Amino acid sequence: MITAVSLECGYAASSIRERIYASDAGYGILLYTGSPGSEGTLGGLVQVGNQLEEHLNVALELGKLCSNDPVCAQHQPDNVQEERFLHGSACHGCLLIAETSCERRNEFLDRALVVATVEGLGAEFFPDQVLV
Repeated sequence: MITAVSLECGYAASSIRERIYASDAGYGILLYTGSPGSEGTLGGLVQVGNQLEEHLNVALELGKLCSNDPVCAQHQPDNVQEERFLHGSACHGCLLIAETSCERRNEFLDRALVVATVEGLGAEFFPDQVLV
């Protein structure tokens, strides 16, 4: 989502921070920037909120393929030789972002749980559907 938003608003992905809220009361995503400068506009980041569904669709589409596939999608977190126990189908080519931007330090990320990847595990939440 941060990558999709950064392409639209002008801020670099490393400048955008995120917080995800999920509880019984509801759900929410907060995207913000804490870095002043001339690389993007706060108005552009605010405008992204008006088109959030479109950016979610772009983010889901971007998550289906990684430049490191099929190696990225075939990752097995329990493989001792890989030494990446906290990541599923996630690498710097697709999901990992600047650690200062990620509240959970890029841990427990796996795009195969969100969208269908080339590995075809069948574990995804959004197999082929587009959010409306």
